[in-house]
Amino acid sequence: MAEDLWINLPVKDVANAKAFFTAIGFTLNPHYGNSADSASFLVGTKGIVVMLFSNSQFEGFTQHALADTTRGTEVLFSLGAASKEAVDEMASRAAAAGGTVFSKPAAQGEWMYGCAFADLDGHRWNALFMDMSKLPQR
Repeated sequence: MAEDLWINLPVKDVANAKAFFTAIGFTLNPHYGNSADSASFLVGTKGIVVMLFSNSQFEGFTQHALADTTRGTEVLFSLGAASKEAVDEMASRAAAAGGTVFSKPAAQGEWMYGCAFADLDGHRWNALFMDMSKLPQR
């Protein structure tokens, strides 16, 4: 069984991507992974690791071509938010840092509130607040 999850993403410019993710509230990981070709972040209370690698370094690891995020979506990362206000703040931070908010903060049904944005490299993220007390019962 896996013990941890690390998300590895290719980026065109590590310094710009590092600034973006710092601006939206990710915590720089002081222990490893920070160089001219990579950056490491800890996300959330469980400390999920998000690693950013230069496109060339990432291609070397994967031995595969990169997805063209201008033509399609390779994955959608979901970030849990503590409140509707936290979702609003994430959307504002993403936009201010140069990301593209493609789904503005709004209610999604009776129990969810969220937004969605693309980072500088076109990777897609959403932030969701889920009021579990209003979750429809089956």
